[in-house]
Amino acid sequence: MAEDSSRPPQKSYDYLLKFLLVGDSDVGKQEILSDLDDGASESPFCSGSGKSYKTTTILLDGKRVKLQLWDTSGQGRFCTIIRSYSRGAQGVLLVYDITNRWSFDGLDRWLKEVDEHAPGVPKVLVGNRLELAFKRKVGVKDAQAYADKNSMAFFEISPLCNKFNVIESFCELSRMALQRNGMERLWRSNKVLSLQELCCRAIVTRTTVYSIEQLPLPTCVKSHLKSYALTTRTQLRYSHSQKKSHSKKLKLLTTPSSPADNRSCVPRNSCCIS
Repeated sequence: MAEDSSRPPQKSYDYLLKFLLVGDSDVGKQEILSDLDDGASESPFCSGSGKSYKTTTILLDGKRVKLQLWDTSGQGRFCTIIRSYSRGAQGVLLVYDITNRWSFDGLDRWLKEVDEHAPGVPKVLVGNRLELAFKRKVGVKDAQAYADKNSMAFFEISPLCNKFNVIESFCELSRMALQRNGMERLWRSNKVLSLQELCCRAIVTRTTVYSIEQLPLPTCVKSHLKSYALTTRTQLRYSHSQKKSHSKKLKLLTTPSSPADNRSCVPRNSCCIS
């Protein structure tokens, strides 16, 4: 009994990450946080207007990742809050409203603020209020091009429609943050796949993205399968290109040079002694 009482309490999570939600004040950041499960809504560090705090726990590759989510109001007078909280952030979600072009055009200001105080932090571009797509002012191609230009992942979400793509965006940002900090290798060899991922893998490996639509499955399941297929194949293409570029570098380093090449590559300010 004495030994049990001396042991430290076991944590309810494996990793703890701090994410920052930035964007204009009317893009719906509070909608994203309001429906999250198991989340504490009060910050243990400070209180007051101008920010909102929420915690939630997600399951990523069999590991429990606890997220601390900070939301500033988006108004200019709270820029000092962004400066103070972005220093310890491990990821940033840039949120805009797909029905408000002004909120999308103003992302450069927020991106500059984040890069100044948290350089190199992984970022995900989030287009909110997908349920109002019939009022869309920001096209998917424009948003995807902006995300590619700034090396960000991109999701369009709808917290009101069963939290569509909300958890997926958190999972992607968590994976990027853990990869950046070198923590992914700690569980890669002992990765535990969920039953859902095993089923998705079994179906996707036996069909194509276009054939998924013909399967006799509910619409939500087919949507998840297509998202899984696109994400998996994108990661495979990226790893294949990385291996290909690495092999090219090795080939260039190991290719022997001829004597004529050595003579032609002598620096201009050096001299050759025959």
